[in-house]
Amino acid sequence: MTTAEVAERKMMQVIENIQQAISSLDHKKRYILALSSAGIGGLLFYLAWRKKSKRIPVGDGWWRVGEKSLTEDRTIRPFVVESSKEMIEDLYQRIDQTRYTDCLQDCRFQYGFNSNYLRKVASYWRHEFNWDRQVKILNKYPHFKTNIEGIDVHFIHVKPVQHVGQKVIRLMMVHGWPGSFYEFYRILPMLTETNGDVVFEVICPSIPGYGFSEAPHVQGFNSMDAARVFHKLMERLEFSEYYVHGGDWGALITSNMAQMKPECVKGLHLSMIFARAGGTMTILSLIIGRYLPFLVGFTREDVRRIYPYMEKNVYEILRESGYMHIQATKPDTAGCALNDSPVGLAAYILEKFSTWTDFKNRDLEDGGLEKKFSLDDLLTNVMIYWTTGSIVPSMRFYKENIRKNHHKRVDNVTKIYVPTGLAAFPNELMHCPWVWASSRFTDIRSYTYMPRGGHFAAFEEPELLSQDILQFVKKVEGKKAK
Repeated sequence: MTTAEVAERKMMQVIENIQQAISSLDHKKRYILALSSAGIGGLLFYLAWRKKSKRIPVGDGWWRVGEKSLTEDRTIRPFVVESSKEMIEDLYQRIDQTRYTDCLQDCRFQYGFNSNYLRKVASYWRHEFNWDRQVKILNKYPHFKTNIEGIDVHFIHVKPVQHVGQKVIRLMMVHGWPGSFYEFYRILPMLTETNGDVVFEVICPSIPGYGFSEAPHVQGFNSMDAARVFHKLMERLEFSEYYVHGGDWGALITSNMAQMKPECVKGLHLSMIFARAGGTMTILSLIIGRYLPFLVGFTREDVRRIYPYMEKNVYEILRESGYMHIQATKPDTAGCALNDSPVGLAAYILEKFSTWTDFKNRDLEDGGLEKKFSLDDLLTNVMIYWTTGSIVPSMRFYKENIRKNHHKRVDNVTKIYVPTGLAAFPNELMHCPWVWASSRFTDIRSYTYMPRGGHFAAFEEPELLSQDILQFVKKVEGKKAK
């Protein structure tokens, strides 16, 4: 008898013994055994599926009250930003009626937006800021709206000035909070009017509930829903392959786009990195990394940006995340006040443009706001929120995304497999080293330690960001061309 025959006979004997053991059980025990086997089998199947899954479900949505329409209006309509005398008069009246609270002595921006500087901003807004002029600047690029899943989605579509021999790359850029599509106005010429061998065709949508995009009318609209809506937008524009870039919420939305339809996303570029290695490995890397960084994959620059860990990653975040707890729990309550007071709205939004550009700005009387931005640009962004009444729905986006067990959401347990470029700005809210990022992004083609800049990368450092996007795209295109 061969070895194989012996093994087969032993296996048959084991199976026969198991069958006899099961048959000797009473009916109740057999039932329990069957349920247990099914449960274990289902668990093993789920774990195997989760491990192998390379995408998240696309799903579908309907964001109006009532049943979904049987017909879909796929029309893409031109849109123009407008102003009115009545709106300006109402704005001025509200600014004039603002009640200020005197700031504490020498508090600078440590207690939030300094009321002395706020008076200056309000005075400039009331007497020097020209909304009609800014509206013309907004309308410099073509605006459109189209209805997707029951709500009107706003976007700008900037086609390049193409020269002979240039390759046109389609790129979607997605903003975050408290920003808007206007964040990208400074970077757009650097992407669409280049003389190199690559030029970009750029689409900048407004997240539903932000700016000129209609807000969802029912609960539940989160980043994965936004990702699906933006894929539908690109499909409606007849684009089958494209690159995506995002920061803040835009980084999460574009990451979801890469997870949802990797066959459409040629490359993912981020200026904010949503990735942290979890559990024991993170703790060990933090303990060892400060003294022996090479053992855990840290560079010297990682060490400089991460440590002292508690100060930079715990205390700073606690100091700056109060707004998040409000918006993730009761956004409508605080939003009611912000939607009624333009100066209150400006203080709430512009404080983020101060501190998130550089934490050290808390120690300045003017919050360092005019070091990187002009008041015209800052107030234009505020006006997009004010004129559309979108501050409340924009805040609701936090509640929809930061729900119970959000860390177990399917997108949080699914890796990203598309080519990825990461721009690590030194003043971003938290630093994520390459070694941590690689636990989520499996194909990092580019990881750049940016020399300066903070949270609002395209608004602060458009030249640096445009250069990094370009070098990343060239790496991906070059590899594909081989």
